[in-house]
Amino acid sequence: MRRLLTTLVLTAWALTAQAEVRTEDVRYQIKDEEFTGYLAYDDALDDKRPGVLVVHEWWGLSDYERRRARMLAELGYVAFAVDMYGSGKHTDDPDQAKTWYDMVTTDIDWWRERAMKGIEILRRQTHVDATDIAAIGYCFGGGTVLQLAYGGADVDGVVSFHGVLPAADDQALAKIRTKLLVLHASQDPFVPADMVARFQQKLDLGDVDWQLVTYGGARHSFTVPEADKRGMEALRYDADADRRSWHTMQQFFEEIFAD
Repeated sequence: MRRLLTTLVLTAWALTAQAEVRTEDVRYQIKDEEFTGYLAYDDALDDKRPGVLVVHEWWGLSDYERRRARMLAELGYVAFAVDMYGSGKHTDDPDQAKTWYDMVTTDIDWWRERAMKGIEILRRQTHVDATDIAAIGYCFGGGTVLQLAYGGADVDGVVSFHGVLPAADDQALAKIRTKLLVLHASQDPFVPADMVARFQQKLDLGDVDWQLVTYGGARHSFTVPEADKRGMEALRYDADADRRSWHTMQQFFEEIFAD
């Protein structure tokens, strides 16, 4: 019996040792412009699994979102961090970030199209169950996944982390087909209380399954450890809010992918 148990333990260890999160850059085109996203998955899982889109902050696709994609892969999902600005467009300059942000968000259809391209790429992946798709986003990315919902995207759920909260208009309310989870900072100066109230009021007018969780004392970018280094009073990392929000997202995924 002892020899059998030892064999089983060694076999399990060997399988674990062989498991690895694989990552790759994915280049693609939208209207002759090149974009570069980031794919992450665990190669130890042979069956098809849910896919999760990751949308970056307004600084552009960075190592932060790539790390989140790997964390999702470690949970058993296939994650694709979409590029919303174009290959190589990442900055630490808030003025440059605002320029790119405005370029994308001024045209809502164009905004949604860039995000939907990421969903299309995710659905084509070999290990992805195309019927089980979610999207998460940070800051600008949080607003982006809400815009996906407002545009009627056929996904199971979207999660906004310290995101901008555009209110849904009447047409958007009629199109929402997915569940919404909003993880918000109570001291986020970019999303003041009146904006939050309008966001909630509009959703209550429609037949929408939505949740809003507010973290007391947290500021914008509360999930980003590097936020404190930017020298902006509005930004601050909050380890408790980071941990709790990630756990809440996992519970949300367990719910939406169980259907």
